Amino acid sequence: MIWRIISPENLGWALREERKERGMNQTEAGKLVGIDQSTVSKVEQGKAGTRLDTLFRLLAALDLELVLQPRQKHREEGKEEDW
Repeated sequence: MIWRIISPENLGWALREERKERGMNQTEAGKLVGIDQSTVSKVEQGKAGTRLDTLFRLLAALDLELVLQPRQKHREEGKEEDW
């Protein structure tokens, strides 16, 4: 599935959904790449302070990749939706 990620909380929710879709619990996902369960939980909650290497390791555990593209403009008055 393709997710539109616009906040740390949104990213955490998407990662949690992808992990569950793969039938893994947090411990199993973390063990694949050397991350403990509490760290996976913090990432999934969108907690501030997640290190980039931790994020990329979790993406690898879930067989996901990060893709950047230009942001879609909000249809009304050209406003950005978030941030």
